[in-house]
Amino acid sequence: QYSPDSVAGADGELDPTEITFPGCSCGSSSCVAPGCPCLCRGDNYSSSCLRLAEQEQEQFSRPVFECNSLCQCGESCQNRLVQRGLQLRLQVFQTERKGWGVRTLEPIPRGRFVCEYAGEVLGFAEARRRTQAQTAEDPNYIIAVREHLHDGRVLETFVDPTRVGNVGRFLNHSCEPNLFMVPVRVDSMVPKLALFAATDISAGEELSYDYSGRFHNSPGTSREHNPLEEENTLRKPCYCGSHTCASFLPWDSSLFPTP
Repeated sequence: QYSPDSVAGADGELDPTEITFPGCSCGSSSCVAPGCPCLCRGDNYSSSCLRLAEQEQEQFSRPVFECNSLCQCGESCQNRLVQRGLQLRLQVFQTERKGWGVRTLEPIPRGRFVCEYAGEVLGFAEARRRTQAQTAEDPNYIIAVREHLHDGRVLETFVDPTRVGNVGRFLNHSCEPNLFMVPVRVDSMVPKLALFAATDISAGEELSYDYSGRFHNSPGTSREHNPLEEENTLRKPCYCGSHTCASFLPWDSSLFPTP
């Protein structure tokens, strides 16, 4: 079932459509800092692009909060980007070795929002149950996103587009990707998993991101571990073709039971 936005999972633990953030009282058509409380919560956009240069200079990126449905600013507010959904012309196509993939039909500038990775938002127990119920032949679309806070806390978000999802489920992994994922919050603390262009992307180029979170993140933030040699027979090979290819797709030790 195609859905442009994430939905509550069958476990009912989290509802991404619930509105818990207060809205701003900005009367203008577009909010500006420092007057807007939404912009003051974290990072924001510049010319419809994520401000990458400032993020790369900091050890921890500032969180991204967009204006929400309770805000009094207009729909054209510059702080409403990911919530508008897909604006680019993308194409799902059959790759040579990786099954389905996604390519862009138009150039994408660095920092531009591309699409959301949407699906069922699950709690940890249901995400692990579904993962462990899979066979070695089953495709695994469940993604675990962990946000490492400066005080040591870790926020976890699990999204499964296996049954309900959008075009993001067809994006392939690459060890040298042209997209990276950023959790963006609109109405509540349940984030939208937004994918942005890491570099200028040409029309016709396949879109990809690093499933492990190594790319554009501090070392050690992923729970991927170095598997034993016998575990490699159970892992799925990586066909990204990059010079730094790790040979296997990422392995998350918290969801997959180790043999």
